[in-house]
Amino acid sequence: MENFSTMSKSAVKISLDLLSNPLCEQDQDLLNMVTALDMAMKRMDAFNQEKVNQIQKTVIEPLKKFGSVFPSLNMAVKRREQALQDYRRLQAKVEKYEEKEKTGPVLAKLHQAREELRPVREDFETKNRQLLEEMPRFYGSRLDYFQPSFESLIRAQVVYYSEMHKIFGDLSHQLDQPGHSDEQRERENEAKLSELRALSIVADD
Repeated sequence: MENFSTMSKSAVKISLDLLSNPLCEQDQDLLNMVTALDMAMKRMDAFNQEKVNQIQKTVIEPLKKFGSVFPSLNMAVKRREQALQDYRRLQAKVEKYEEKEKTGPVLAKLHQAREELRPVREDFETKNRQLLEEMPRFYGSRLDYFQPSFESLIRAQVVYYSEMHKIFGDLSHQLDQPGHSDEQRERENEAKLSELRALSIVADD
């Protein structure tokens, strides 16, 4: 996200720097071209910021909210695990008394252990049942949750690149010299570069 903003801000700064160059004051054609470039870069930056804001609201923030659910899930799993350990501990206690000779004190302790076990077993079964019911629903709903974000991301990209195509298409028409092919422009650039190289102030490599 930051890369998109940095790129468009840099493009705007370049066009502003070109506008402030003294050469633009001396050449009206150059000034017109740089002004057109500056307007295009500012339009690009505005659409880029709009895209960044939309992605932030419809993709990044929903992802963060989804991630915030996991600590609660982890805590529920830990509570279920603790309940299971308590249940097994008391179940082992009951089984120990059941294996002993059924004397009066043993039967009393067995009865007490069973009474302790019952609410612990119920608590474990409740927590276990809740996880068994809700975890598959949570897992199954993830696509439904993310689909709107993916659709929004795609739409944002389509709108952005459509606008970029229009902006740079308009800029190309403003700067284009009719009847010039890319090969002709390349030859013109090479000719100008040769003139520059021929200047005495340009050092030979």
